[in-house]
Amino acid sequence: MSQEQPQRPQQEPIKYGDVFNVSDELASKPITPKEAAMMQATENQALGTTQKGGPAAVMQSAAAVNVTAGLINRDDISNVARDQGMSVSETKVGNNRVITECVGREVVGQFVEPNIAMKNPGSTLDGDAVTIGEALEASALTSAGDKPLEMSDAAAIQAAEMRATGKNETEAGGLGATAQSAATNNTRTLPFTQKTTLSDVLTDAREKLQSDKAVTKEDAEGVIGAEIRNKPNMRTTPGGVAASVAAAATLNQNK
Repeated sequence: MSQEQPQRPQQEPIKYGDVFNVSDELASKPITPKEAAMMQATENQALGTTQKGGPAAVMQSAAAVNVTAGLINRDDISNVARDQGMSVSETKVGNNRVITECVGREVVGQFVEPNIAMKNPGSTLDGDAVTIGEALEASALTSAGDKPLEMSDAAAIQAAEMRATGKNETEAGGLGATAQSAATNNTRTLPFTQKTTLSDVLTDAREKLQSDKAVTKEDAEGVIGAEIRNKPNMRTTPGGVAASVAAAATLNQNK
């Protein structure tokens, strides 16, 4: 009698719950090219561009993997997307914009952007403009400064450091590398009191940066993208690195 061959586990498509912090109804739905295209069109209409590292970009990557692996058809679309659609809303808070992106009624991303149109390049901003180092130090003084440093914080700090130095890599032993090491250690350290906080890393940030520069809108957008790409809920932390850099960009333009 022949013995049955063991069944190989069937690969499953990437679902919303794999990349976003959403409820069961949406979490179990595969991400499809049609839905990714819908979100991209919605972002473009509301923001004038596709947010780098935002929900549309994440959905496009996931949908491409699903189609390439033959796990879904290009014309598939979930009932949530078909019946409830996509939305990108904007709320003004002070001089900043809070952007909220939804699939149906589920929030898949929320972040803060400076509500400004930069008229001057960063190199020609006033001498008293807020620098990236100062913005990082400001984050250390907010309520977010007391929270344990996470991977999303480290990614934002690394992006800010590269913007400040003008280099495309993290400086060995620099602020970004220190943040990355602290975030990694925090995932392994159980006692809360032993975790490294945001303020532990960002206090005196200006002294830890090899060079510094005035914050521009472009700098803020780069840091925001880095932070939300590394958060499961794709939301910037209130008072965190991205929010502080966005606030600095707004202050600089308003001076």
